[in-house]
Amino acid sequence: MDPEEKLVISFRVGATSGNARCGVLSTLHGDVATPAFMPVGTQAVVKGVSAEDVMATGARMQIMNTYHLWVRPGPELIANFGGLHGFARWPHAIVTDSGGFQAFSLAKNMRASENGFEFASHLDGKKMLLSPEEAMRVQGLLGSDIAMQLDVCPPGGSPRSELVQAVERTTRWAERCLAARAPKQAVFGIVQGGTDVELRLAHTEALAKLPFDGLALGGFSVGEPIAEMYRALAVVAPHLPTERPRYLMGVGMPPDILTAVGHGIDMFDCVIPTRNARNGQVFTWGGKVTIKNARYKDDARPLEEGCACRACRAGYSRAYLRHLYLQSEILVLSLMSEHNLHFYGRLMVGAREAIARGDFAQWSAAKLSAWADSAA
Repeated sequence: MDPEEKLVISFRVGATSGNARCGVLSTLHGDVATPAFMPVGTQAVVKGVSAEDVMATGARMQIMNTYHLWVRPGPELIANFGGLHGFARWPHAIVTDSGGFQAFSLAKNMRASENGFEFASHLDGKKMLLSPEEAMRVQGLLGSDIAMQLDVCPPGGSPRSELVQAVERTTRWAERCLAARAPKQAVFGIVQGGTDVELRLAHTEALAKLPFDGLALGGFSVGEPIAEMYRALAVVAPHLPTERPRYLMGVGMPPDILTAVGHGIDMFDCVIPTRNARNGQVFTWGGKVTIKNARYKDDARPLEEGCACRACRAGYSRAYLRHLYLQSEILVLSLMSEHNLHFYGRLMVGAREAIARGDFAQWSAAKLSAWADSAA
């Protein structure tokens, strides 16, 4: 990285424990303690949870979805409100993805070429082209603190020839994205390569030479076996540049996050806390609770003692929450979503504290063992 390059974010590591590390990511909208979990605000909102309640979970960074906000309501409209910070009334840091994954997975009649992703909008069929330059233009208007480069994300199990093509095109697009970056906006590169460690390491080396503010690992949790993801992470994550933040995209369950933290990852995002809550599943230190199960019919306990979420603070019993869920009352979806976000927030605080003490491996192993026992 060119030392003359003026960064709009900064990152410092405060302590390490094995490969795990805790630190601070400083942005124009405040500091973020790492390792950090970013709630997913796809449509400029975390589903069912207000910005104020997201803040109460300890989150100081959200990720929002470029593709969805591009097709509706449009980046120009959002820019008129001062960008996503003003539009969504979120005063802290924001990451926007590039929109490429959604163009690939949601759009109709999608065709990928060197120009980008050509497709028909899933809303109205309008023809659109998401090129590296357009991805950066849109993210610039959205005004996020960190923009993600446009990349090619092949599904799990893709043949090596497709992985190689994805890596090579992603590198070419990386250079185009950097050339089109907006002022006062950091840009992260995205390392691809599936679970092919050789490809991942080569792509890491190529992107590390470019003036990205951080590097992300994309293309995990897209259908490959969890054991294969863990195997690749163990080798690749510690090889990401030590002086820049390391981001694992779209992962995951609490054991996935602790495993990745142990390999040196700093940033995470995933829809699991809120999506699973809407499907009736909440997370606790003692394991998962599926609230519709008959065992909770007369359970007077809160979801978890000592949790600061609205449901636990009010003393709502598991029996009451089960009743609300079975009656399809909207309130319970919001309450359980908040609880899960609080749990993920506490998980990250616990990880940071364990790293600072120097005993992350032992602390993590104890948590992983308790969850495994609860699932037995």
